[in-house]
Amino acid sequence: MTAWTPPPRSEVAARMHAAAEADRAARPERYRLGADAADLLVEKAAATHGVDALGDPRHCRPGLERYLESAAEDGRLNAVGIRNAQDAMVGKLRARSIFGRVLRENPGVAEREVAPPIVIIGGWRTGTTFLFRLLARDPRFRAPRPVELYAPWRVAKLSPAEREELIETQAAEPNPLHLLNPSMAAVHDSGPALPEECVLGMGTTMRNWALSSTTRLDSYARWLATQDFGGEYAAHRTMLQILDDCSGRRWLLKAPAHTPELAHLATTYPGVCVVHLHRDVVETVASGASLFATYRSTYSDEVDGHDVGRFQTEQSELWFRRAVEFRGSTAARSATIVDIDYRDLVARPEETVGLVYAAADVDPPDITTMLAEHNAEQPRHGKGKHRYTPEEFGIDPDALRERMRFYTDAVAEWTSWQVS
Repeated sequence: MTAWTPPPRSEVAARMHAAAEADRAARPERYRLGADAADLLVEKAAATHGVDALGDPRHCRPGLERYLESAAEDGRLNAVGIRNAQDAMVGKLRARSIFGRVLRENPGVAEREVAPPIVIIGGWRTGTTFLFRLLARDPRFRAPRPVELYAPWRVAKLSPAEREELIETQAAEPNPLHLLNPSMAAVHDSGPALPEECVLGMGTTMRNWALSSTTRLDSYARWLATQDFGGEYAAHRTMLQILDDCSGRRWLLKAPAHTPELAHLATTYPGVCVVHLHRDVVETVASGASLFATYRSTYSDEVDGHDVGRFQTEQSELWFRRAVEFRGSTAARSATIVDIDYRDLVARPEETVGLVYAAADVDPPDITTMLAEHNAEQPRHGKGKHRYTPEEFGIDPDALRERMRFYTDAVAEWTSWQVS
């Protein structure tokens, strides 16, 4: 049996993990998870604005407790992972309280118009990041950077020049994730200056699909599948309204985690332009499993490649079934949808990117020059090549293709008009 092995930790990462484990041994009370830790995290998050600022607890408490229970029971977390889980929840709770404060102090924020955004979706590892960061070079679009997603209220107070100065200052500092897990730069590069998935700014109702990918949270993921994300997408719109800088630029967003929630996306943003990328399902699931096994190894010393492959297969099937269901619903009528084959994006990028501009009803720039500049600044394997095999994650290619046939048949139909 082929087994996935986690990347070796650097000396710096090993020291950071050792220090965290020593702290856990000395102060175990600071490393609590489970539902009984919820009050402690709420108290920490509410220290500045008070518990009342969090609003009706029914809108966030169930998700908080589910997440903490799953992190304790499913997560297999090391000390760094426990602290990351705690900090993630405190950050979401603080954002929730500050969103409420901003709306109370500036009720006009809720009245700001949000033009239909361009939203790039698809399974993990289908070329969404490449296309997103390429299109972000167009000055007519606004693609959010991490600080804008983590603290939109802070960025909203800054002038464009001050915003760029803040981002440049952050970019000059070492990337904490890359210090803990240097291999992440090759698998999925990230940093303060790079446009990032808007899912980083989601979760103020404690509902966020991305959380269950980067940490082993099986029971939390099952709970998410039963939840209504309407409130979460309302908060997503509030985030964009807070960030509005009156520049008239159109929001360019990207997150595979929108794939299972397209009905909410279309309802929240009537007229949204959805760019749906598709790739061979074996490559999609196996590459995604490799990404998240590597990611999870930052926070856990017990990552099982076959377990990650199982989860990635189940989650991908759920997401694809929901996407197919959406395409046949009345909600889809309010959206403009363009389907992109990953192979076309690689083989014929100018033509393929042109399809996106046509769907968004935006005159294309000099795409050839834009591609050349992008590839020079962010070469495909500039920080190392991402290597993986399906077998490392217990994936039988033939069985997976048969399991996902409902999706690949649908994609063939959606893209049939593009066949030359």
